[in-house]
Amino acid sequence: MFDLDGNKALVIGIANRDSIAFGCAKALRAQGAQLAVTYLNEKAEPHVRPLAEELGAEIVLPLDVRRDGELRNLFRAIGERWGRVDTCLHSIAFAPKDDLHGRLTDCSRDGFVASMDISVHSFIRMVRRAEPYMQAGGTCMTVTYYGAAKVIDNYNVMGPAKAALEAAVRYMAAELGPKKISVHALSPGPLKTRAASGIANFDTLMEEAAKKAPTHQLATIEDVGAFAVFLASREAANLTGGVHFIDGGYNIVG
Repeated sequence: MFDLDGNKALVIGIANRDSIAFGCAKALRAQGAQLAVTYLNEKAEPHVRPLAEELGAEIVLPLDVRRDGELRNLFRAIGERWGRVDTCLHSIAFAPKDDLHGRLTDCSRDGFVASMDISVHSFIRMVRRAEPYMQAGGTCMTVTYYGAAKVIDNYNVMGPAKAALEAAVRYMAAELGPKKISVHALSPGPLKTRAASGIANFDTLMEEAAKKAPTHQLATIEDVGAFAVFLASREAANLTGGVHFIDGGYNIVG
């Protein structure tokens, strides 16, 4: 089961070995998927390219989602190399530091727009670019968090951003379902990633989540990767539009 031999998979958002995106890429590759991997910019490339090479990625390109030309170039390269894409995983989010650390009530217009553009609309743009290359169907995934549905201390502007992301998943799942393209949100509990380190008091949040979760364990990037493999597989072809919690059950008691 869950054999991904021949599956062409794009993974966006690897920053280092602790990234959720890396956990997913590693799991996809282990089940036979061929990978395309992106890095943010020249500064990030020395950290990401060795990981991409370790995974045998066939396409490794820069992608700053604020630059439409880079997303266009990425899918052009995918089209030229593979002619199709079967799986796309989006694992990026951003909010300016001042807006992330301040009250939502005080969030600046520019900060709110940047948070929504990078964290939400970039996923929509990715799916739109992928659609023509998914003539036989496919799977598009993004990464969300429980703070989309409940107020989490210090999550601030990212809460509305993740709520919008989850709504986008549902709407695109409805629109693309007839084409056999599924759309999903993976919702891990708190994980110690570079992105999470920008949230104030995040270590405390992780400790409290581990205590409250029924399993008393935080999720790992391997847990998230395993679920991503399932959703990318033929066995999950009739699932779409869901927010899938991978958090030791924290969401049922949090």
